[in-house]
Amino acid sequence: MDDLEKAILISFDESGAVDSALKAQAVGYCQQIKETPSICSICIERLCFSKLVQVQFWCLQCLHEVLRVRYSSMGPEEKSFIRKSVFSLACYESIDDKNLVRVLDGPAFIKNKLAQVMVTLICFEYPMIWPSVFVDFLSNLSKGVVVIDMFCRVLNALDEEVISLDYPRSQEEVAIAGQIKDAMRQQCISQVVRAWYDILLMYRNSDPDLCCSVLDSMRRYVSWIDIGLIANDAFVGLLFELMLVSGFPDQLRGAAAGCIHAVAAKRMDPKAKLTLLQSLQIRKVFGLVAEDNDSELVSSVSSLLTGYSTEVLECSKRLNSEDGKAVSTELLNEVLPSVFYVMQNCEIDETFSIVQFLSGYVGTLKSLAPLTETQSLHVGQILDVIRSQIRFDPAYRNNLDMLDKTGKEEEDRMAEFRKDLFVLLRSVGRVAPDATQLFIRNSLASAVASNGDVNVEEIEAALSLLYAFGESLSDETMKTGNGLLGELIPMLLSTKFPCHNNRLVALIYLETVTRYMKFFQENTQYIPLVLSAFLDERGIHHPNRNVSRRASYLFMRIVKLLKAKLVPYIETILQSLQDTVAQFTTIYAVSKELSGCEDGSHIFEAIGLLIGMEDVPLEKQSEYLTALLTPLCQQVEALLLNAKAQNPEESPAKITNIQQIIMAINALSKGFSERLVTASRPAIGLMFKQTLDVLLRILIIYPKIEPLRCKVTSFIHRMVDILGSSVFPYLPKALEQLLAESEPKELAGFLLLLNQLICKFNTGVQDILEEVYPAIASRVFNILPRDAFPTGPGSNTEEIRELQELQRTFYTFLHVIATHDLSSVFLSSKSRAYLDPMMQLIVHASCNHKDILVRKACVQIFIRLIKDWCVSPYGEEKVPGFRSFVMEAFATNCCLYSVLDKSFEFRDANTLVLFGEIVLVQKVMFEKFGNDFLVHFVSKSLQSAHCPQDLAEQYCQKLQQGSDIKALKSFYQSLIENLRRQQNGSLVFR
Repeated sequence: MDDLEKAILISFDESGAVDSALKAQAVGYCQQIKETPSICSICIERLCFSKLVQVQFWCLQCLHEVLRVRYSSMGPEEKSFIRKSVFSLACYESIDDKNLVRVLDGPAFIKNKLAQVMVTLICFEYPMIWPSVFVDFLSNLSKGVVVIDMFCRVLNALDEEVISLDYPRSQEEVAIAGQIKDAMRQQCISQVVRAWYDILLMYRNSDPDLCCSVLDSMRRYVSWIDIGLIANDAFVGLLFELMLVSGFPDQLRGAAAGCIHAVAAKRMDPKAKLTLLQSLQIRKVFGLVAEDNDSELVSSVSSLLTGYSTEVLECSKRLNSEDGKAVSTELLNEVLPSVFYVMQNCEIDETFSIVQFLSGYVGTLKSLAPLTETQSLHVGQILDVIRSQIRFDPAYRNNLDMLDKTGKEEEDRMAEFRKDLFVLLRSVGRVAPDATQLFIRNSLASAVASNGDVNVEEIEAALSLLYAFGESLSDETMKTGNGLLGELIPMLLSTKFPCHNNRLVALIYLETVTRYMKFFQENTQYIPLVLSAFLDERGIHHPNRNVSRRASYLFMRIVKLLKAKLVPYIETILQSLQDTVAQFTTIYAVSKELSGCEDGSHIFEAIGLLIGMEDVPLEKQSEYLTALLTPLCQQVEALLLNAKAQNPEESPAKITNIQQIIMAINALSKGFSERLVTASRPAIGLMFKQTLDVLLRILIIYPKIEPLRCKVTSFIHRMVDILGSSVFPYLPKALEQLLAESEPKELAGFLLLLNQLICKFNTGVQDILEEVYPAIASRVFNILPRDAFPTGPGSNTEEIRELQELQRTFYTFLHVIATHDLSSVFLSSKSRAYLDPMMQLIVHASCNHKDILVRKACVQIFIRLIKDWCVSPYGEEKVPGFRSFVMEAFATNCCLYSVLDKSFEFRDANTLVLFGEIVLVQKVMFEKFGNDFLVHFVSKSLQSAHCPQDLAEQYCQKLQQGSDIKALKSFYQSLIENLRRQQNGSLVFR
């Protein structure tokens, strides 16, 4: 063994026994050899003498790479040597008398690599330099199995590397493929097909694996060769014989089915195609699908039947003649029963293709009215197929009920799998609505009558069909309950399935009832049944926590929809929910499973929606609300009692309890409107104020517990919504506590609360704002970095994301202040110290911030401040130095330099909106600053950007003439684009 062979063996070693330095040295040595001019000769010599497969593979890989890279620079003699040598290897010949090794005796991966080298040569040399390659190969097939196998590998590699359109190809590759196919069609393809036929005839009984290889090659080539070479009595007869004789291995029979499938899929004129499909006599294979439901053969035959059906359907769509339509219909009627059988009885990979075909078939029925008896039969069979396919496998029943990891995976898989089937169901529902409703009714009736424990999956499927069917119904149909709906929905409501304790059945039952809620709006006599379904053990009182949680949410949605119609049932509902509500009125009732989640809040929201209506008498409303709020507030007070001296281990449980209570009260308040609690029934408002008073104490007792601060902030948001200005007396204490020791995330939440107050009350919150703004500005300017946020690896931390969010919220806060006539807040005696850093921040963001919407907001802030603080061109300055700051810092940097930057992309919609604001602010500056602005902007800013004099003059004229904003925007964009083109490098654009 010489050094090269040793180096190759070391470089391929994966055992870990070889030292990494030695391995690197070996790889380097191999690379060095690869770069020598005589590398092709070295490789071919090794291929003749080395029996080591690693060496053979390395040499073939090396030849492949060298041919691809250096072929055009090789001389004629070297090319000839490589051609003859590689061809000899592929044909099991000796390169010379000393040739001791035959590469074709090696493993499959070596032969595949040799085929790849052959294909590379074919790409460069066929047909111009080496026109006889295929004919020469054919003459060597008589040597037997080993050469025939190699010939198949070469054909397959040619398809994969060059011809097949299943892979993306460059234009050059497409041109080479076209050249090769044209030459093969003209010169040798009929001989290749004849060879395939002879090989199959000769080896079908003795070497099925070889026949499979031949059929695989043939299947690939059918799409572009003359179809008459294959689609004839002799060849099709042979293929059907290979498929139908039970003595042949399944793999061979399946490969023959693949070839027939390729013939059926051949792209042709629809009329000729239909004749071809008719000639295939596909009925011969129908019996094969019943042989062994999950065999490889059944999968191949299923694929053939699906492909054949799809092609017939396509012909039917493209042919206009009555004869063509009749033949297509006849062929489809013949094949469809087998397709349905496959879907319902066989384990196959073709389900998606079959569903796509069935969807296409149902689509063609839309224009046919009425359906024929056969078509109606097919529609019924399609519905049967859908039902059988959407059933869960009983093997997963326990996993799905407990929803463990396996159950979750199966549920997700099935949800994805069902999507296309439910689309198909809706299509069938539109084509044959009566038949579909009858089918769903019978499925549901069968499920109702069945043994629930045995047929959990059947019941779940029947309910899922009814649920999915609802998606295709119009609101009108849903309300009136036309057809069988009027029978179906009451049947659903009055049923308690024996397997209702199963999670999947319970969930789909509740979802289905909710889906048909519009029916109950019109048919109110069924409301008691609806309430029972949600309030008994089928819903909120279901033993499975997942089901009861979902039932709570769906019940809240139902209450929203039926609302006023539920007033007569309020007492009944509240009585049924007593135990659920009690979970929140008993200290430490919150279980570990519930901790931190909000499933209870949906019940309180539903109750709030019910008792918060004006239809409920004031006395009753007060009674209901007191019964809920009093124990909840008492529980909070009890939890806060001696909180600072409590056992640290008890604290997390108490905090969780308090969180749950705040969420419950918050949800409850959503049912009450501002008009009701402040105007028509102030006594109700007083109850919420007292509650707010209790909950604000949480901030004093637990000042640093972030989840509690967030929940209390959320409650204050709600109270602002419903209590209106009467919430003001509570705000100073609340805001003071929330602002104290707040982290960036909490501070951002605090600013959102202030934004809500400003948007709701405008200048009404001026005093409050003047009090808190200095503290906010101080915190923000201390927390936010003075320069840009870091970028690159390690910069996307939670801490940096929170700071970025705080910065964005702060810009919004400043924008809200400026645009709600509150800019005087910035000028109060306590706030003056923060005016300069604020201005610097806004200028920098208006020019550089990555978020275009933030930049737009900052420009809009300047527009409002200029309008508020600059009375007239020559009036007294309200804010000394502001005018010159705007012209020197803002106008030049934002209105000129930032838009000259190439990163300012005019084709982006948001950027164009920002540009509109930048143009508008110039108009505002001219109105407020007069000629001072023009002199500064034109003589200093535009001049520094080398703006031509004529353009500068036109700019002045446009502003002075008071051009409309659209015309000014158009002119200024052309000016900027002109300056970009003229840029000479002396001005550095950021």
